[in-house]
Amino acid sequence: MDAYFYIILVAGLVSTIICLTAGLLKKAPNDTTILSVAAVELSLLVYLVGSIVRVIAGESMAGEPWEFWGYLLTALMLPVGAVYWSVLERTRWSNFVLAAVGVTAVVMAARMNQIWY
Repeated sequence: MDAYFYIILVAGLVSTIICLTAGLLKKAPNDTTILSVAAVELSLLVYLVGSIVRVIAGESMAGEPWEFWGYLLTALMLPVGAVYWSVLERTRWSNFVLAAVGVTAVVMAARMNQIWY
């Protein structure tokens, strides 16, 4: 596991806890929940830049590159889609959708780590 994974792990789990708590308290999505998901997106963007730098530096992946980049691009789209959903549907249920982003990002980052190493 590398530092990128741990950054996504922390951001994803904190975001999930924040969004899940807000949903259980029957609150609508607010700045806190949306910004927590934005932190997940930011951590994924850091992973993207770091991965590009690693490839340019000559580091190679153990697995298929198309699979790695597919996971990364899909993971990058999840927070954007969830925030869009939460803006359109301002109910407590949107917080549960936002909570799913953090967990999903962690799982996808773990898989990307497996592909890389």
